Amino acid sequence: MELVINGEARTVTDAATVADLLVQFKLEQKILVIELNRDIIERTDYEQTRLNDGDRIEIVHFVGGG
Repeated sequence: MELVINGEARTVTDAATVADLLVQFKLEQKILVIELNRDIIERTDYEQTRLNDGDRIEIVHFVGGG
């Protein structure tokens, strides 16, 4: 499946849902904000939110520092 992730076209396999995608990128334990086609996805909906060819995803994670 072809997705645009953070502005970069990527081919992704074995990622039917947002949760699957996060596991594939080893981000499932991070505090994130996921935007799918300009809609913010709630963490509780990651497992049920299906991905489709051509979807645009923005993944934002927070980094602490001082």
